[in-house]
Amino acid sequence: RPQNNPILVIFTDLDGTLLDSAYTYEMALPALKLVSDRNIPLIICSSKTRAEIELIRKGLGNDHPFVSENGGGIYISKSNYELRIKDYETEELDEYYLIKLGADYADLRRALAEIRGEGFNVRGFGDMSVKEVAELTGLKESDAELAQKRQFDEVFTFTGDDASVNKLKQRINSMGFNYTQGEYFHIMGNSDKGRAVGILKELYAAESVKVITAALGNSPNDIEMLNNVDHPFVVKKEDGSYSRQILHEVKGCKKVDGIGPVGWNKAVKKLLSNFFDCTDDRGRLHR
Repeated sequence: RPQNNPILVIFTDLDGTLLDSAYTYEMALPALKLVSDRNIPLIICSSKTRAEIELIRKGLGNDHPFVSENGGGIYISKSNYELRIKDYETEELDEYYLIKLGADYADLRRALAEIRGEGFNVRGFGDMSVKEVAELTGLKESDAELAQKRQFDEVFTFTGDDASVNKLKQRINSMGFNYTQGEYFHIMGNSDKGRAVGILKELYAAESVKVITAALGNSPNDIEMLNNVDHPFVVKKEDGSYSRQILHEVKGCKKVDGIGPVGWNKAVKKLLSNFFDCTDDRGRLHR
């Protein structure tokens, strides 16, 4: 039976949002501690792989569900059994139930090879050595190795002018795949962060009479996630600006004054003080 208390669920992007350019979340620790103390579900929703996210979750002591590779897969720990996942098709994978939304990596690799054969200068993470991925991303080699353990989404680089970028995007769509463009390009199936957020919202809604959702992001591939929550926040990018596309496409998005984790810390503290003003320490509404 659903509990009577409203619950707050927070979705967050990683790179450039909870993590700074050195890939650390140190500046967000005060707010992270509040979230953890209040046992608020903090759901990582990233373009990173399962292996990369697991490392970060371990550091955070986070056992909540997470979304990998731009919405390709939703992982729910078997120990997190209170979520009723029986309405969804799941696979058992190690210590998780996996709700798979993305394409198979092998199919994406084949599509990219075909595109390259047509004269597009594309190179995927799967075409690069660990050392090359590390040099390209600024990751340590041990972390670059985790970034290559992909399942639902291939990251690639492409050099060309705007016209050829548009041709490339049309070609990807004509093959039945989608793409996102941020610092790198991603080719993926019919999955996005928004679809994953929608499913998790339904799962939490079965647990409580009222679910209040928030999300934090910084780049265009966060738009679907931000558009699927009650309280969307955008943090500043490395150069101190906000993503124009987010401001344009996410209605009611709150601009946070602070780059990456600095902004994250401010936004989450404010969110919690508003939420807990009318609730007690365990998130129950005052009668």
